[in-house]
Amino acid sequence: MGTPIAALSRAELELRYRRTRLVSVVVGILLVVAAVMIGVMWQGGAGVGSTAAGANGSNSGTADAAEGAANCPVKDRRDPDDFMAIGDIDAPVVMHEWTDFRCPWCGKYTRETMPELIKEYVDTGKVRIEIHDAALVGGEESVKIAGAARAAGVQGKYFEFLDGVYEHQGATDNAALSDADLTALAKAAGVADLDAFDQAVAEGTHEDAVRESTAESQQLGVSGVPFFALSDCASPLSGAQTIETFRAAIDAKLEETK
Repeated sequence: MGTPIAALSRAELELRYRRTRLVSVVVGILLVVAAVMIGVMWQGGAGVGSTAAGANGSNSGTADAAEGAANCPVKDRRDPDDFMAIGDIDAPVVMHEWTDFRCPWCGKYTRETMPELIKEYVDTGKVRIEIHDAALVGGEESVKIAGAARAAGVQGKYFEFLDGVYEHQGATDNAALSDADLTALAKAAGVADLDAFDQAVAEGTHEDAVRESTAESQQLGVSGVPFFALSDCASPLSGAQTIETFRAAIDAKLEETK
């Protein structure tokens, strides 16, 4: 057991104080370095979305944003045939979401927050949401479910199936999904050709695409889900954030695009 503070001499107290300050300074430096590294990873060191005045006093925000967009590793797909996207293809802002069907927090976001975002921003033409598979939680089971979601998407029911999986997750405390469960969810989602769906699931038709997307997410530095970023890598968000947090980020990006 250490010597009580009351029993220390003045010299010993000063030494302890200096050591404590040194440790605090080192920890602070490490935290700053970590924050800078995360920012560089997502913004390519280009100051994405920056509107700060330059050294000469002129506003360099536009140039910084353009350079940031060029260096952003996540590109808006804006593909009219993309069944893993919802919203106007010409929406001013794209919100990218990385998700895993075995992730409880992904389910919480999908059930509680995503409907509000769709109502406020997607249905009004302001935001387009593009989904990325990131099977980082449930391994091959996550890959299989994501492949099934893609099979439903081929028949135009990706988001209906996604909603069904996460509703089932919430109702069953994230119980495992059997092939029969996946078929039932596809039927409830309105998938017309269940035989084609079942065959795609049994053969793992879309699983390589899921694995490729997962590998890409890891290369980008996504280590946890759900994860979000707006167009040009703006406002990366991790976890099931509150609706207010999403609104603040999206509104700021919409203002930037005016």
